[in-house]
Amino acid sequence: MELQLSTPALLFSAITLMMLAYTNRFLATASLIRGLHKKYLENPDEQLIVGQIQNLKSRLSMIKYMQLFGVLSFLFCVVCMYLIFIEAGEAADYVFIGSMLSLLISLVISFVEIMVSTQALKLEIQDMEKHFPSGSGKLDFLFKKDKPDE
Repeated sequence: MELQLSTPALLFSAITLMMLAYTNRFLATASLIRGLHKKYLENPDEQLIVGQIQNLKSRLSMIKYMQLFGVLSFLFCVVCMYLIFIEAGEAADYVFIGSMLSLLISLVISFVEIMVSTQALKLEIQDMEKHFPSGSGKLDFLFKKDKPDE
């Protein structure tokens, strides 16, 4: 199978949208960090804030690597297209493989970051559960099922 110029070009739109999503994640995380910083300055002993800050710190690192590998994938696509244009087919194949691997790594890191971000939400839920009477934890009252009609 011969690599055509349109093959790496197809990745341009996907990588661009992926990078936009990563940038939105970064901006949302940066906003959360700034908000938690204010809360931390007001009450530095609150354990929830410390846990959230640690979570956000790891997420920020992951987002950085997601973006790095996304940009690397984009760069490899451009190089691949140039190599196809100058008819260096074998080199273009290897660069395209590098582009796909970079994209795959970026997506795997993105998946892990999503898993870590759910841990932050679990911290918030656990904090809210502390304020309810024992026995009604787990926010059961919000998820009551209606009794079926008899």
